[in-house]
Amino acid sequence: PAPSEPPAAPRARPRLVFRTQLAHGSPTGKIEGFTNVRELYAKIAEAFGIAPTEILFCTLNSHKVDMQKLLGGQIGLEDFIFAHVRGETKEVEVTKTEDALGLTITDNGAGYAFIKRIKEGSIINRIEAVCVGDSIEAINDHSIVGCRHYEVAKMLRELPKSQPFTLRLVQPKRAFDMIGQRSRSSKCPVEAKVTSGRETLRLRSGGAATVEEAPSEFEEEASQKVDDLLESYMGIRDPELASTMVETSKKTVSVQEFARCLDSVLGEFAFPDEFVVEVWAAISEAREACG
Repeated sequence: PAPSEPPAAPRARPRLVFRTQLAHGSPTGKIEGFTNVRELYAKIAEAFGIAPTEILFCTLNSHKVDMQKLLGGQIGLEDFIFAHVRGETKEVEVTKTEDALGLTITDNGAGYAFIKRIKEGSIINRIEAVCVGDSIEAINDHSIVGCRHYEVAKMLRELPKSQPFTLRLVQPKRAFDMIGQRSRSSKCPVEAKVTSGRETLRLRSGGAATVEEAPSEFEEEASQKVDDLLESYMGIRDPELASTMVETSKKTVSVQEFARCLDSVLGEFAFPDEFVVEVWAAISEAREACG
């Protein structure tokens, strides 16, 4: 009998090789074959012979602690990845004299929450030692490593007023030319577009990474609005979460259906109803503005 056909080989994905450096200075490494942020950190760590837990966060195309260049869920195929590693640890005592501390928290997708923004004139803004890019390791000696950004923001919100508490922070290791800089992005300029080409590698916390077209004008506009709402309601910024919410909205026709879908996809966030209504309105507004 005729030999049976050999099984068709799965279509090989093109090899995507990214260049990387440690932000405080290192030779250039090359990495490939990662599909999510944890795997990306593992590859960078392997390239430089460090532990993955040394990496606090990555920026694209800049070695500075620049929150506009933060690696989110997408990497342009030409982007250069800079990894910021653990530097000094510091403890600060803070007394909550008003409800809001003035901190916006994000996380690195691998267990570290860190400070993305410090509000001008806020309690934290008056404490010189606390900087944008600092990772929060513990609140009152209670380790928060492994907590998501929204959990950390909630813990900080719920701390009692007029009672001092301690933050243990780890700052990113800085190159000599960066020492003494205290970045203070207060008013959020529109998050700079970091993608250089039209295609980006979209990283997902669950499932494989995919090469996609860069987001459309509507997706960008809507995600920006949703990220702003995440900040005002929950004290976090998370462009990847924002774009997941925008993606979810595309499959729904009413706010009720949108709320149900969000619940099934992102139930652990327990979004308040009025927040979901505002998000739906913001996305609809972006859709109209972009035709």
